[in-house]
Amino acid sequence: MMIMERTLTLDLPEEIYEPLAEAARKRGSTPEDLAKEWLASALHHAMNDPIEKFIGAFNSRGVDWADQHDSYLGQAVRLASP
Repeated sequence: MMIMERTLTLDLPEEIYEPLAEAARKRGSTPEDLAKEWLASALHHAMNDPIEKFIGAFNSRGVDWADQHDSYLGQAVRLASP
């Protein structure tokens, strides 16, 4: 199987690039290689998220569940506690 590579050019603000470059230096890598590794890892996790199959599977009866899930989980734990 032939692996094709594509070029992706990103304009990063200094506050993102500098920590990336520093992390790459500490690893003996380049910012480009480290960014490629991190992007591949993030993409792998996003594509293999075990929760993904449940998104939209039921009516949560609320539109703010994504923003308030910690609060709702806390309420559920309090109600389930003896």
